[in-house]
Amino acid sequence: MNSQVYVAGVGMTHFGRHTGTSLKELAAIAIERALVDAGATAGDLEAAFFANSTQGHMDGQDMIRGQIALRAFGIQGIPVVNVENACASASTAFQLAVTQVRAGAADIVLAIGAEKMFSDDKARMFSIFDGAWDVHDSEANRQRLLEMGHGIVPPEGSQSTRPYSVFMDIYAAMGRMHMREYGTTQRQFAAVSAKNHGHSVHNPLAQYRDAYSIEDILAAPPITYPLTLPMCSPICDGAAAAVVCSEAGLARLARGGARERAIRVLAAVMQTGSDRAATDMERHVVRLASRRAYELAGVGPSDISVAEVHDATAIGEIIQSEVLGFCPPGQGGFLAERGETRIGGRIPINPSGGLESKGHPIGATGLGQIHELVTQLRGEAGARQVEGARLALAENGGGLHGIEEAVACVTILGR
Repeated sequence: MNSQVYVAGVGMTHFGRHTGTSLKELAAIAIERALVDAGATAGDLEAAFFANSTQGHMDGQDMIRGQIALRAFGIQGIPVVNVENACASASTAFQLAVTQVRAGAADIVLAIGAEKMFSDDKARMFSIFDGAWDVHDSEANRQRLLEMGHGIVPPEGSQSTRPYSVFMDIYAAMGRMHMREYGTTQRQFAAVSAKNHGHSVHNPLAQYRDAYSIEDILAAPPITYPLTLPMCSPICDGAAAAVVCSEAGLARLARGGARERAIRVLAAVMQTGSDRAATDMERHVVRLASRRAYELAGVGPSDISVAEVHDATAIGEIIQSEVLGFCPPGQGGFLAERGETRIGGRIPINPSGGLESKGHPIGATGLGQIHELVTQLRGEAGARQVEGARLALAENGGGLHGIEEAVACVTILGR
């Protein structure tokens, strides 16, 4: 069994609208960049985990997506595993690659996530998310989730008449519950969004790179209260990849200088949700996953230098900052409003711009987070660099079951 696992290389496309570029082409760009970064070739790979959630829905490729996409790049004759775990698909592929290496089954493994979500068929595009919860109980799901936000009455005119993902209603209900339980304000949600859009200005791979003030965010078109448009992650295309190695694999790649730039994987935990009361945040799936990750890594929340968390909405970042232990329950809004999660603050969160601004191509998102954190730990993030970053955490959730994410992955990386 391999005791130490490394990320030897990462690669990522620009996240955004890629009209005219196929899924295979996006995957190829990310893979090539990751291999070059690792000093590796396709022939060095011993296994691959391919993450994708929507290709079956969007173009009918329901099966063997990875084998088809990777063969086009010349990756063949090795085990290829297709991974679908909703928005946590890419981080699940990464966790499986780490497990494969740690178990001694391979020394150099590829984790790759790719997604094409944009379409002229808006109904098809926005129905991507309809299968990310129990489709046999969807109306009961909706009512149960919306009930979480009871007691907070949305102001008149605070809901969009244009189509949007049902998950925005879910996040909004979670946000209203947070407002009711802790006194969190819409302005604090806007502070998260303004911070992330400000970070993305310095990320050349981000979908959106415009800065917004808190007032701009509050004045933007509504989606569903308390969410406005810039607080929500956009529809997105993109791909991201990582080359995961053992000590022996890293030695084989030493010709490319991989050892000097390799990043250690201290923990890679995947956890599924469980039944709990909506207000019982001690049993939140991310709380449980992060506890295991901290224990495996031998660190605590206060040791983390920088984090990328699943901000499908600004509400999500506030909740995750609490269940990850970066602040006490109910204090996530104040943490953001005080500027503690900005670059230069106590615990910088989403220096990439996060899902709200960097983009959220759901089958690639988790590896996009790994790309950012590896870049940060290497000290190569330029104007968005977190000074002295030594430990980094990624949190990526997927789907919905009951009143929380169906699955969550928490990864801790170190220099």
